[in-house]
Amino acid sequence: MSCDCCGKKEKALEKLMKLEPKKTTELVAFIDSLPLGNDIDANRGCLIETLHRAQTIFGYLPAEVQQLVSERLKITRSEIYGVISFYSYFTDKPIGRHKINVCCGTACFVKGATRIVDEFKSKLGIKEGETTPDKKFFLGVLRCVGACSLAPVVMVDDHVYGKVTPEMVSTILADYQD
Repeated sequence: MSCDCCGKKEKALEKLMKLEPKKTTELVAFIDSLPLGNDIDANRGCLIETLHRAQTIFGYLPAEVQQLVSERLKITRSEIYGVISFYSYFTDKPIGRHKINVCCGTACFVKGATRIVDEFKSKLGIKEGETTPDKKFFLGVLRCVGACSLAPVVMVDDHVYGKVTPEMVSTILADYQD
């Protein structure tokens, strides 16, 4: 990373401390509690757990957080980004306060999940993978949540809604009008 003013290399920790000191301190304390060393393969074993904690703390995984994780775990940024882009749980974009995920696994798909996704898109005015302009809702799609008997399934944060119909979307959204 380089600063814009002089082109000198600026460590991710220093940059994040300026932007988000409390969150950065929390993440660094977590990483420092891990059994890390010079063995990069062993450090890789802590990557998912570290990214999960980082996303919990920051709400998403911006470039500066990825760089900090890279420096602390001695793993390349490209490898970290590969993990983030592979797993649908992780995101490098800010997400809304409420995370809506519609299951589009086989059972949910067959029972009309795409109509439910379309209804959320219409009501929220966003596309899949986007956050509403007021940062209230994020709309995502999951491949399977493991609740096939409740298909189609919608998850909002940690709450599971089963046997959802497009007509229920307005009611679901009303539950989060805080």
